[in-house]
Amino acid sequence: MDQKVGILEGINSPDDIRCLSIEELNILAGEIRQEMLEVVSRNGGHLAPSLGAVELTLAVHYVFDTPEDKIIWDVGHQAYAHKIITGRRDDFHTLRKMGGMSGFPKRGESVYDTFGVGHSSTSISAASGIAEARCLKGGHSKVIAIIGDGSMTAGMAFEGLNWSGERNKDLIVILNDNEMSISPNVGAMSSYLNRIMAGQQITKLRAKIRDFLKTVPGVGEHVIKFARQTEESLKAFIVPGMLFEELGFKYIGPLEGHRLDHLIKNLRNVKAMERPVLVHIITKKGKGYKFAEEEPSRFHGIGSFDIATGKTVAEDNSIPSYMKVFGRTMVQLARENPSIVAITAAMTDGTGLDQFSREIPERFYDVGIAEQHGVTFAAGLATEGFVPVVAIYSTFLQRAYDQVLHDVCLQNLPVVFALDRGGIVGDDGPTHHGLFDYSYLRTIPNIVVMAPKDENELQRMLRTAVECGGPASIRYPRGSGVGVPLDQAPESIEIGKAEIVREGKDVAVIAIGSTVYPSLEAAQRLANENIQVTVVNSRFVKPLDKALLSELASSFKKIITVEENVLMGGFGSAVLELFEEAGISGVTVKRLGIGDKFVEHATQAQLREKHGIDAEGIANAVRKIVEA
Repeated sequence: MDQKVGILEGINSPDDIRCLSIEELNILAGEIRQEMLEVVSRNGGHLAPSLGAVELTLAVHYVFDTPEDKIIWDVGHQAYAHKIITGRRDDFHTLRKMGGMSGFPKRGESVYDTFGVGHSSTSISAASGIAEARCLKGGHSKVIAIIGDGSMTAGMAFEGLNWSGERNKDLIVILNDNEMSISPNVGAMSSYLNRIMAGQQITKLRAKIRDFLKTVPGVGEHVIKFARQTEESLKAFIVPGMLFEELGFKYIGPLEGHRLDHLIKNLRNVKAMERPVLVHIITKKGKGYKFAEEEPSRFHGIGSFDIATGKTVAEDNSIPSYMKVFGRTMVQLARENPSIVAITAAMTDGTGLDQFSREIPERFYDVGIAEQHGVTFAAGLATEGFVPVVAIYSTFLQRAYDQVLHDVCLQNLPVVFALDRGGIVGDDGPTHHGLFDYSYLRTIPNIVVMAPKDENELQRMLRTAVECGGPASIRYPRGSGVGVPLDQAPESIEIGKAEIVREGKDVAVIAIGSTVYPSLEAAQRLANENIQVTVVNSRFVKPLDKALLSELASSFKKIITVEENVLMGGFGSAVLELFEEAGISGVTVKRLGIGDKFVEHATQAQLREKHGIDAEGIANAVRKIVEA
């Protein structure tokens, strides 16, 4: 086949790859990598994990009869090649764009996307359910869960292994081991997988020694027999995959994840088995692209970049991101207060705690992809006089709701939740938007819920949180701050105290967090139309400033609340509840926020405009309420 024409151009479904030779599959793998590079360099995305899983993806689709056989991806960071060869090649250029292809497997997008994903460690449990459904329906299809090694640090993965291993049903789990999740892996499971690799090398060496001893007359056989007897007593230490075997899975591997001939041969053997099987594959994150191989963490999820240099497209770095301000402030506060510790769930760089981890390593903890453990671990530290700051994306803290409620708030422990990516996140879509934390946190007793209007207020809120003596959360958005000066010695804020940031006589807009500056911009536009707007920065979702809000209700008959959160149970609902409890009536309140729907992927600006919470959307809401 002429490589210049391109094998990829003729691939519209997995059926098209099953007639290819190994040589042609290897050429196709290179073309897929090039397609990924070209699209992700323009659109941004999860490049390094998908580059590392190209051969694995081709081998699985080559051997198994998809979509009748079901593939369940974990997280979905690895699934770009899967999307390209399952009929979506022509649309791949729309990846993560508004109205375009999702960055994650999505059931509504393709019959090949068996299960929608985006959060870690769900694949084995989902695959177990699908396998059980197959048995109930009398089917015989294969079910394959593909999970990354980082996802194996989460308890849910072991819950799935524990249950499905005991059921002894036909189920295949492929462990894609690249020694990383986003940040380098941590914990005993990572060490165990490393020992398996070491064990394989030892096994090969032992085989060579055994072959040599057999050539020694009268001595070699006795030595080999003694070695076998000794080996039985040490079996748990030298047999690869013993943990998985004890959980009921036949262990296969580790296999070289970039050798298509070996992968296909072994997967064919696995396909013939009718029991739980775990196939351990070794891959290289970022495979095939020099810069991603050298910096897999940076290329795990990256914005637009130049393929030739690996450098991200130039951005205005004069304004620090909220993440960077959080990280620097954490170091400053921890140097002042030796009781402050920092905790993250496999997101050292992604939360801005990389500086803290370098400068104060003895008080830094990366618990791996294990948010539930991380929160209760923090609670344990807090009982002994420490003030843990748990830095987790808003969407991922949802996984630890019970721990926040029972282990932290019920005991009124001084644990601080720093929720990055609060509100609309952008291109990663519905699995990653942080649009629920106001609602799911403010209902819990004892916790203080805050959101800063800018990066300087973030500094002040962080000090407020670590000094408040109880549970507290601070949510802040993805991306750069607004460019305000940063206090060198940020002071705390009186808990529950709002501020009036602009005064007007016609309408009051009560905003929180990232909606304050758009509200001010809207007020400025409306001033040119002779509509005078008072803008309030609430700062707190809980407790609210009852005195100030009651005063506003007595001065204005028309009030608008604005939040980058779902409306149901959110900030606006809290304001309405306060008015009801205070017996305030005769006030028209319009709530702006996210309706009862999941928000798809697009840029932050596009989504804020679509949902009416940008400056023009707020201005339009004011115009309507004034005219009513």
